[in-house]
Amino acid sequence: MCLAIPARVVSIDDDAMATVALEGIRKPVSTALLDEVAVGDYVLVHVGYALHKLSEEEAERTLRLMAEAGVLAEELEEMAGEGAEAGA
Repeated sequence: MCLAIPARVVSIDDDAMATVALEGIRKPVSTALLDEVAVGDYVLVHVGYALHKLSEEEAERTLRLMAEAGVLAEELEEMAGEGAEAGA
């Protein structure tokens, strides 16, 4: 379905890149669209780009609603299949 999904930044990498983690999945994402990102921040991720920073509470609420709607598992599967590394 390709919805944007909240994930936590676990490392800041070179060239406006960061690694995010969610439910045991790690994924590199571009942070070029954001002014400032730090380890521990929550960002909204879509097609390899961090689009927006959000609070931990907002991230948790969004993930809970996605799970209730039955779309979280599908999005996590898609995220894992896009060259992500397991084990976050």
